[in-house]
Amino acid sequence: MSLWALADIADSVLQVVKGLGSLQLTTSCTSANCGRFGVGLVCGEPQKEKIMAVVTMRQMLEAGVHFGHQTRRWNPKMKQFIFGERNGIHILNLDQTMERVEVAYGFVRDLVANGGTILFVGTKKQAQDPIRNYAEKCGMHYVNERWLGGMLTNFETISKRVGKMQEYERMQASGEFDAMPKKEALLLGRELEKLQKNLSGMSKLSRRPDAIFVLDTMKEHIAVTEANKLKIPVIAVVDSNVDPDLIQFPIPGNDDAIRANDLLTRVIAEAVTEGRYIAQKRNPAAAVVEQTPRTAEELAAFEAQQADARRQAAEAQAEREARLAAQKSTDTPAAE
Repeated sequence: MSLWALADIADSVLQVVKGLGSLQLTTSCTSANCGRFGVGLVCGEPQKEKIMAVVTMRQMLEAGVHFGHQTRRWNPKMKQFIFGERNGIHILNLDQTMERVEVAYGFVRDLVANGGTILFVGTKKQAQDPIRNYAEKCGMHYVNERWLGGMLTNFETISKRVGKMQEYERMQASGEFDAMPKKEALLLGRELEKLQKNLSGMSKLSRRPDAIFVLDTMKEHIAVTEANKLKIPVIAVVDSNVDPDLIQFPIPGNDDAIRANDLLTRVIAEAVTEGRYIAQKRNPAAAVVEQTPRTAEELAAFEAQQADARRQAAEAQAEREARLAAQKSTDTPAAE
């Protein structure tokens, strides 16, 4: 595709946000003992003021977040997130993407601020590096090589395999491998490498994650299915060929481009970092490390918070859909 064609597409997408001006979002109270701040956080009486968005339209355009798949490959359920089509390619509505990024950012931040954990998932080539790099940077867990069936639904067995990996690592570090017969040490070394390849990103995960972030839900459909079965919220980038109904916090965007994957994963990692900052500010003495298993009462309270967050997200989506319906848009994406 020529530079002129790309520029033409970018100009078309920019029409979506023409005249929006400064973004107005809800911020928190400024009481000394609160420590809550940022997009969507409300403590006591909210106040309206201009704040910086977690991601800009220019960043998304430069990263190619707006490019979907060929029109013949689209999922009709994605119609609400599609701006139009150009040269046989669906163009995603970046106005919708910005709104959904803000919602997902706020959910992740609040989740982490309340002691929750996020599992970053992305095993295809374009996703592996950003998933690992940003998960490690924000101190969360990740799967970027292969999703083993049962990583969520059969977590106890996976935990045993993680324990086995850690025991082998201890043996290797202490020199026990050197004292073994060469063949036995070689076999154990190969098994350790295999375990590390698949499970190193989950080595500090002592319980099921409270939410998962996914790049390419088509490829990671097993992870999404397991999370839905366990009612674990899923935050995911949804391309034009995806069923968004399976995702609690969908972010319309290109899940194939390396730069788009990097940008959106970074935003979620920044939400984690901000959540950790809030947690530390609330309780400076508390070490921000892997959480111990919750009691039944703590788990019930946490699940109630998650349910409330999902309800608020659903209400916000319903309001947006009603607004779009009222506009009676005549631009309907073409499907072959």
